[in-house]
Amino acid sequence: MLRIALTKGRIEEKAVEYLSKSGYDTSELDKDKRGRKLLFKVGSEIEVVLAKAADVITYVERGVCDGGVVGEDTIMEAGANVYELLDLEFGKCRFALAGIKGKNFYEGSGHKIIASKYPEVTKKYFNEKGLDVEVVKIEGSVELGPLLGLSDAIVDIVETGSTLKANGLEVYEDVAQISARFIANVSRIKTKKNEFDKLIAALSETVKKERQNS
Repeated sequence: MLRIALTKGRIEEKAVEYLSKSGYDTSELDKDKRGRKLLFKVGSEIEVVLAKAADVITYVERGVCDGGVVGEDTIMEAGANVYELLDLEFGKCRFALAGIKGKNFYEGSGHKIIASKYPEVTKKYFNEKGLDVEVVKIEGSVELGPLLGLSDAIVDIVETGSTLKANGLEVYEDVAQISARFIANVSRIKTKKNEFDKLIAALSETVKKERQNS
């Protein structure tokens, strides 16, 4: 049996939908039937754990779960030692560099400060560009960084861009595309190869059908 961790919320809901469309019995995961259960059976072959995104990474990396479904943003920030087996192609958004509308971020040679909930992603991005910046971690509304003069720009997840626009900010450039990924523990992918192959094949077919229908 495979034990799979799903990220709670929208990713969980879509992952359950995809499992169901792939032929698995997801009735135990019906929100009206869950009660206080923490572990759920999906047919006779899969056990599901619901967890916060960062915990999905921890459970899979530590091997207490064989695999999991989590956003690429969480994987990138954690620098996790896991295998990415499949891009599920839902939960699509992007990391973007953004700031005050009309401002040229790269103008001048002064010290640049970036506010972000994702300091590791931000540092890696600017290191690859050969730019030395100071990264300030913000837990709340990161858009306040440039508005309050704390930072020159932000790196954050952008879906529609409506929050940026409402606050006089704009995207300067994209950093990375993000979507939900199916990940696996680096050793379990070998010891449970047949189980993973069966599940990934079924999910891949569902992803393909969803893409064709979109």
